Amino acid sequence: MIGLMDAVWQITVELAPSLFLGLALAGLLHEFLPPGLVRRHLSGRGPRAVMNAVLMGAPMPLCSCGVVPTAIGLRRQGASDAATTGFLISTPQTGVDSILVSATFLGWPFALFKVGAAVVTGLLGGVLVGLGRERRDEGGDVLPVVSGGGGAGRPLHRKVLDGLRYAIFDLLASIDLYLVIGILAAAVIAVWIPVGALGSVPWTQGLSGMGLALLISMPLYVCTTASVPIATSLIAAGMPLGTALVFLMAGPATNLATIGAVYRGLGRRVLGIYVGVVAVMSILLGLAFDWVLAGGPGAVHVHHHGDPGVTGVVAGVALLAVLAFLLTRRALRRLRHRARGAISADLEYSVQGMSCQNCATKVAGVVGGVAGVEGVEVLVHRGLLRVSGRGAVDSVIRRVVRDAGYGIERATRDDR
Repeated sequence: MIGLMDAVWQITVELAPSLFLGLALAGLLHEFLPPGLVRRHLSGRGPRAVMNAVLMGAPMPLCSCGVVPTAIGLRRQGASDAATTGFLISTPQTGVDSILVSATFLGWPFALFKVGAAVVTGLLGGVLVGLGRERRDEGGDVLPVVSGGGGAGRPLHRKVLDGLRYAIFDLLASIDLYLVIGILAAAVIAVWIPVGALGSVPWTQGLSGMGLALLISMPLYVCTTASVPIATSLIAAGMPLGTALVFLMAGPATNLATIGAVYRGLGRRVLGIYVGVVAVMSILLGLAFDWVLAGGPGAVHVHHHGDPGVTGVVAGVALLAVLAFLLTRRALRRLRHRARGAISADLEYSVQGMSCQNCATKVAGVVGGVAGVEGVEVLVHRGLLRVSGRGAVDSVIRRVVRDAGYGIERATRDDR
């Protein structure tokens, strides 16, 4: 147990400085990007729109739970299926926080190759979708894109504080549980699997190992930042670098919730291309990485534990404190919700694009602020929203949920 706790602490202090730096940069970008910047560059059609979508999506710190409602919003604005698909594929694989964490644990060659792999995969998926006839817009309401607010009229210090608040209470809060799971999983692997042990297991090597990593990671929610420590421990245990790249590409880009949302929002054809491109390209790029970089001058060297320094210790303690606060806050909210009991709903809706508890909190927050709403219950696993309040206005509820980036329609008997 002492060895496990020591491994958890070592991983935390190595992860924390780069994670906080990435989150801060992401929060400031969110506040300082001009309003409408994303909308202007992603709403066109053709290969150029795909390129814009991929290049603008790659640095965004959105995991698959956050990228789905953003992409749905882009599509309803008029973005092509091709641009939306490129955005969906590339964005959850990267992000400024993930890039810095990857560089810390696995070195800059690996981190930059992973970014390039995400861009290439997103471009290919978007272009393939664009080769067919674009699906006609089905008449959904126009949505604002989740992008920087610009902060017009606010003083500089207020925009900085709002950016940092967004980084902690929106970005980190959306991955806090997965981050804890990732750190614990990495520590368990580091302690229980001896260094180099997987190198002598034939089915973990080559194409068979990559195929196994693909089958395991595609249906699961694997946060791109939290998955890096896991991959690092597996590499130290003998997993080939190309197989780790497959895990880091396919896991964040897909999961069952994302697959369902893509099917409902973009259709069967786009879903087939989306899943197929992620699966095939992760294998091919994993093989390419092993061939080009793994044994050459840009070879990856797994970071070994050392003295974390004062910065690492302070950042590690701060990260543990913030994670404890966020998880405790969520648990208390659930207890209060259960104490109140299930509400008697006056209106029920089916909400598309919710894939995690953070999504549920966001929907509950915007609906709870509507005049006339007295109670809100969100069942994220069923995609169901229940609203009580005789004065609640159906059209306003639909508008605020769509403005938040989610699809919404009145629930049918089957939804309930």
